[in-house]
Amino acid sequence: MTTGNVKTVSFRNADMYWDIAASIYFPPEFDESKSYPTVVAAHPIGSCKEQTSGNIYGTALADAGNVVIAFDASFQGASGGEPRFREDPAERVEDFRRVVDYAVTLPYVDADRLGVLGVCGGGGYTLNAALTEKRFKAVVSITGVNYGRMQRENAAAGDGGVIGQLQGIAAQRTSEARGAESQVSGLLPESREQAEQVGDIDIIEAYDYYKTSRGRKDNGCVLFEAAHGSTALGWDAFHLADELLDQPLMVVIGDKQGAFGAYKDGKEIYAKAASSDKEIVELHEVSHYDLYDQPNGAGEALKKVIPFFAEKL
Repeated sequence: MTTGNVKTVSFRNADMYWDIAASIYFPPEFDESKSYPTVVAAHPIGSCKEQTSGNIYGTALADAGNVVIAFDASFQGASGGEPRFREDPAERVEDFRRVVDYAVTLPYVDADRLGVLGVCGGGGYTLNAALTEKRFKAVVSITGVNYGRMQRENAAAGDGGVIGQLQGIAAQRTSEARGAESQVSGLLPESREQAEQVGDIDIIEAYDYYKTSRGRKDNGCVLFEAAHGSTALGWDAFHLADELLDQPLMVVIGDKQGAFGAYKDGKEIYAKAASSDKEIVELHEVSHYDLYDQPNGAGEALKKVIPFFAEKL
């Protein structure tokens, strides 16, 4: 289905048992007989392609002359896969290769000018995918979060620590193998008042983004399935980045720090990446969620991201 300069597609690669859903954003005056630099865009954890990766970054990059493919992760959004709301780093990273495999079959995609951009957890997955997916020639992380690090820190702060959480996941998986229902939980408080009681800027603004008309979408559920959560607890988005992350790299962060840790993750990956062509953009008085859709956040980031891709692709 095509609406304006956006086309909704789904596809399945040879190694998959489900479809990947994506929105393709086209430049103004798009001509299918020509080839274009193309950016693959990844959404945050608990999100979907209709939120920041597509409607903000996808639209702006397409208006600047790129084709943009914003996709829903497997098990999430409009993509297939069971159980629903599974957040498995291995599958999330493999999805990038699946999208590239599809992209290079499109006649208007220049396979030699492929870039990748991800937001929040999608930014962490973007960085990890680029370690070994060298069809990506330029890499951008927007307030990227190392999901494994975040999950370990969250678990360490709870009863039983990381080991206790792993034991709980193991018990849940056994229960489901024996016929129990899948267990799904939400990340966010149920009300603005509860979010404000937590008091952390990332939690407060996450509620505002996902639970109000500002960013709410039907497929942006911020729900997480429990029985497959062990992989994330043993995963590090930045492992081997000092050896393998060699593409031109831009890391965008805001200096208003919250519980998700994007600021420190951005500093870490910038220092660690093997790339000799790398830049960190630190925006002042900007929060994690400002970089989703606000003029002082996403708007300022795009002033750097658009020329970066224009030069590198």
